Amino acid sequence: MNSAEKQDCECAPPQAESTPAGGIDRSIEESDAENPEAGRMKRAAAKHLIERYYHQLTEGCGNEACSNEFCASCPGFRRMDNNAAAVKALELYKINTKLCDPHPSKKGTSSAYLENSAKGPHHNSACSDRKMNRRDPHPARDEFKDLNYLTEEKVYEILDICGVKEDYSPLIRVIGRVFSSAEGLVQSFRNAKQHTKEELKSLQTKDEDKDEDEKEKAACSTTAMEEESEASSSRTVEGATQRDNNVQKLGSDEVSVDVEAVRRVYKKLLSNEKVEAAFLNALVYLSPNVECDLTYHNVYSRDPNYLNLFVIVMENSNLHSPEYLEIALPLFCKAMSKLPLPALAKLARMWALYSAEQVRRMTETFQQLITYKVISNEFSGRNLVNDDDAVVAASKCLKIVYYANVLGGDLDMEHNEDEDEEPIPESSELTLQELLGEERRNKKGPRVDPLETELGVKTTDCRRPLIPFEEFVNEPLNDVLEMDKDYTFFKVETENKFSFMTCPFILNAVTKNLGLYYDNRIRMYSERRITVLYSLVQGQQLNPYLRLKVRRDHIIDDALVRLEMIAMENPADLKKQLYVEFEGEQGVDEGGVSKEFFQLVVEEIFNPDIGMFTYDETTKLFWFNPSSFETEGQFTLIGIVLGLAIYNNCILDVHFPMVVYRKLMGKKGTFRDLADSHPVLFQSLNELLDYDGSVEEDMMITFQISQTDLFGNPLIHDLRENADKIPVTNENRKEFVAQYADYMLNKSVEKQFKAFRRGFHMVTNESPLKYLFRSEEIELLICGSRNLDFQALEETTEYDGGYNRDSRIIKDFWETVHCFGEDKKRLFLQFTTGTDRAPVGGLGKLKMIIAKNGPDTDRLPTSHTCFNVLLLPEYTTKEKLKERLLKAITYAKGFGML
Repeated sequence: MNSAEKQDCECAPPQAESTPAGGIDRSIEESDAENPEAGRMKRAAAKHLIERYYHQLTEGCGNEACSNEFCASCPGFRRMDNNAAAVKALELYKINTKLCDPHPSKKGTSSAYLENSAKGPHHNSACSDRKMNRRDPHPARDEFKDLNYLTEEKVYEILDICGVKEDYSPLIRVIGRVFSSAEGLVQSFRNAKQHTKEELKSLQTKDEDKDEDEKEKAACSTTAMEEESEASSSRTVEGATQRDNNVQKLGSDEVSVDVEAVRRVYKKLLSNEKVEAAFLNALVYLSPNVECDLTYHNVYSRDPNYLNLFVIVMENSNLHSPEYLEIALPLFCKAMSKLPLPALAKLARMWALYSAEQVRRMTETFQQLITYKVISNEFSGRNLVNDDDAVVAASKCLKIVYYANVLGGDLDMEHNEDEDEEPIPESSELTLQELLGEERRNKKGPRVDPLETELGVKTTDCRRPLIPFEEFVNEPLNDVLEMDKDYTFFKVETENKFSFMTCPFILNAVTKNLGLYYDNRIRMYSERRITVLYSLVQGQQLNPYLRLKVRRDHIIDDALVRLEMIAMENPADLKKQLYVEFEGEQGVDEGGVSKEFFQLVVEEIFNPDIGMFTYDETTKLFWFNPSSFETEGQFTLIGIVLGLAIYNNCILDVHFPMVVYRKLMGKKGTFRDLADSHPVLFQSLNELLDYDGSVEEDMMITFQISQTDLFGNPLIHDLRENADKIPVTNENRKEFVAQYADYMLNKSVEKQFKAFRRGFHMVTNESPLKYLFRSEEIELLICGSRNLDFQALEETTEYDGGYNRDSRIIKDFWETVHCFGEDKKRLFLQFTTGTDRAPVGGLGKLKMIIAKNGPDTDRLPTSHTCFNVLLLPEYTTKEKLKERLLKAITYAKGFGML
């Protein structure tokens, strides 16, 4: 290799540094063990040659008529991927294959990354000697030869020069060099230090007057500083640390990169297809090295500015385009997912300051990658989506954007419900469990996301996110996810198996409900097993179920008394599978009897005559009666009933305002919640806040409020001390409204709600309920969907006993049902499934079966509500079918054996 070749050669991408050269080092070290300096120089020379071969195989020499069969510019050359090129480069070096001379369009563009980060000590003098003794015929390109990082001004300068010459190759090389280098990106587009106008003028003059020797000196001193470091990535980060760590102290949501400048540069450059390809290729080279840096070299802790490169890359608005989805974006996501927790939190805080559109763009980028990978692969029970690195990495990155969306939204961090004063009692079987090595899981409560803890924010704290939470759900992923296996990974918490339940925002309510179902069932089986072992050791009667035997006309007395005894004696029994038996009836509870039990209990509890809840005729919603005569224990039992319904996968016909579910999730009610629970009061208080005149003179109200109880008696309450003497004014009206809402939603029903919440937590305290679901999803979980899509039900219904979709009676049946009004449809659902609500996900998720029940007869249709089976005789006419069906669904009460 002659000197001219060495001077003109271009650097290979960073990948080539680590892959092929490593095998040469050992032989050189052995041969030059006695002369370390000579060994280092030989290693550098060998590395340099291998990089030239790599570059020739991947990019070519630039001569379109090249005849070298090992050059990418040769017309007959067969393209190879980066790994194959690295191996081939090593082979060509060993046999000393001829290297092409760089074409004139390629000369004068040697990589600054190579010179700055991986050359070795001999290069200190070589770099300066070569520049001082040689003049390149292309001074414009020479000027960018040692450009290791970019600024907005420098990009525009190069762009202008390229525009004049109508040759953008220098710009493409600079972008390829800087954007494929971790150090280059970390140093690029830095925020300018704040100076006075005079200082700025002085600095500009110095920058313009700085000659080539000064630049050369700075470059060489940097190399000298990095001399003792063994790893290329360590050198680059330490160099950055030396220069920038002490420049300025950054806040928790600040980075040293000028984001607006980056956006302007991208906007200017991405319109050029060739330049866009340079960004793409650079990202492919950059990502594996960044992943290595984060995995093995702990770079972020030494230089927080390392985060800059992620900020810069994520500003590329073309990341979601097909060209990036195949290789570049998956590699980058994998690298980003290796960031330590503090770095993830800082990214989330920074992105929280972005606009909704910018957050949406990043969300769509990661969603696009997940969808692309899911659709382009055939996932199954053997080939799990959990094992796809790209999908997993993109989901982890999407979590950062999700929390940025929460932080950037409308937060309510202050109004939190107080914790229960008394802890929920442990099971009396705990000692036995410890004896058998079966310590109770999750003693410290349900899991919490580490990023959530680091940020100090919860999803429930967010009133209104920057973009709707629904945009984070990926339906194609939900369709291929094997939830039973994913739940296993969630519970085992192994490092090598990822569970999408750790990213619940990406799952829809149906999928999460299935995960909760598995959790509840496994807990039931565990309690059943422990009960069997307990009975064997203690000799007590075996009782593996939570059995309730009730009389239909005394259902509240029987059920609540029994539940109260269980809650007092052994709350762990509440986590056994529910088994209900109606006295005097033959029905066996396989789920259907429990459904009717819950429905009857709810009807009784929410009966206004009992006085536990008040009913608003305008909103059709119930609220806690602050002047109820019932004891706290009664409200605790109602909470237990709600918890049991979720635990046993039953839907309840309850009508609470959303604030109840927010309070169950740990948030207090505030003024805006009145719009749902007390709309008339909300409107009045809103008018008070918007009033333009003098509130004190025109309205003459004080901080003393009055209301009537359920029986019409007036109740007076002071919002503060001496409230009747404190007028509401324009200045304190916001405080008045806040205190009024706090009284109505929290203080007035504090005793009742705490008891209610305590009962609910007795059943769900160990469940991942809070971890998986948002408040509005909890309502869907308890109440089911209010939208009855019977078309979807028809499409998913199965047939048995000789019926099929094309049978005459089946066609008559669906025509009849579709003609029913809303009330009749609900009665039909109640008769067939045991509840008049659609399950989570709608009626399309309800697996109903219509089975033949003999020939034409006068008998009514019957049903197995446990299994959602309708037994339908083959009536001869449509009119008879309608008459028999209406009679069956209208007068359906009780259970019997067929």
